[in-house]
Amino acid sequence: MSEKRELSEDVREGMAKTAEGLLEFVGACPTAYHTVAEARRRLEAAGATYLAEGEAWELVPGGSYYTVRNGTSIVCWRVGKDVDADGIRFQMAAAHGDSPTYRVKAEPELEGPGEYLRLNVEGYGGMLDYTWLDRPLGVAGRAMVRVDGGVESRLVNVERDVLLIPSVCIHMNRDANSGLALNRQVDLCPLFSAGELGRGDFARMVADELGVAVDDVVSSDLYLVNHQEGRVWGQAGEFVSAGHLDDLQCAYAALEAFLSSGNEEDVSVCAIFDNEEVGSGTRQGALSTFLRDVLVRVAGCLGADEEGYIRAIARSFMVSCDNAHAVHPNHPEKTDDENCCWLNGGIVVKECASQTYTTDAFGRAVFGEICERAGVPVQPFANRSDARGGSTLGNLQARSVSVHALDIGLPQLAMHSSFETAGALDTAYAVRALTAFFDANVEIDGEEGARLG
Repeated sequence: MSEKRELSEDVREGMAKTAEGLLEFVGACPTAYHTVAEARRRLEAAGATYLAEGEAWELVPGGSYYTVRNGTSIVCWRVGKDVDADGIRFQMAAAHGDSPTYRVKAEPELEGPGEYLRLNVEGYGGMLDYTWLDRPLGVAGRAMVRVDGGVESRLVNVERDVLLIPSVCIHMNRDANSGLALNRQVDLCPLFSAGELGRGDFARMVADELGVAVDDVVSSDLYLVNHQEGRVWGQAGEFVSAGHLDDLQCAYAALEAFLSSGNEEDVSVCAIFDNEEVGSGTRQGALSTFLRDVLVRVAGCLGADEEGYIRAIARSFMVSCDNAHAVHPNHPEKTDDENCCWLNGGIVVKECASQTYTTDAFGRAVFGEICERAGVPVQPFANRSDARGGSTLGNLQARSVSVHALDIGLPQLAMHSSFETAGALDTAYAVRALTAFFDANVEIDGEEGARLG
């Protein structure tokens, strides 16, 4: 177990406030659409300028900018005042804004048996299905609404408790406590009405939420949402629990660090991608050209040609941020004996011999030194050698933007549950570490080393 650092009451209080800030952010981000909208709100409040992908860009030294793709992925950047065409380098942090849930199908309603009205949904990502049972649910996402001359996207967030997926009682399923295998087509259809509502009322609910006529809602991308309020809990206030901690905890930390840093010698970049939970293979996912397109255009606006962009990439560094599995209190055997992480133990550096994580000795050394200078504890993580681990966006993004990189995360329990748990102190560790990363001048010397200014 990592050595516990003694923290003053003032420091603990400040870290607890950061945890509360995380919960406020999570509450505003029930879907990836809302995550991008909330990020835009915070960026614009800080003076950043929106640049649409389909328009010409002009950048000035010292300026902060952002662009959005499909309403669910966002890249923001800040140009240091001392950056010139011959010395461009990108210091980047990337996270994802989507979480496992259930997507409402285009024909959403299932009538019967009897007068029941249910929703027809399908799984998005690898969620723990049973954690969605027997809890009131809402619906959120986006709808395309007919307007004069076309259609436009509108955010939807039905925060009322309008759905529930009921369990089969123990009397009708005596083997339920011996192992529960749920069929998503059969067992996970949310109950919408017991007879008061009929076909078409789900669409009417969405239209009413938007304040438009039913016929004006042309299409939608809607998801089930657990609106249970996040909280800091425990006798000593050690824990934070909420939905979407994977990966909104890292997205929040990366965005906060970007907004609070100020490096005049680089182009600082923060990216939040969609669709990591389903493989990232979309036009707005980490496997797309989104980040590369942005970086090429930024370099061009700063006077670099194609060779200049390639040189800039060779000088650049990325921190891929996605949460990690903490040692489970009841099942420590699930994790490696030594390369394991603990709640409130600090930043997790993730490694894997199969390269599903990007970390190597170079990246670990650079980021470890930054954390050491910032006073942030670091924990190693590797999967058990006899178990298949997960992957994240870092190695996927490297296919189009090949830079020195490493994968980090924050330790959590119950990953992909509808209500996850992490350490109340770790978000502040991440903000501090990533702020120090953005503020540091990571000057890469070929493949041999790096200087940290």
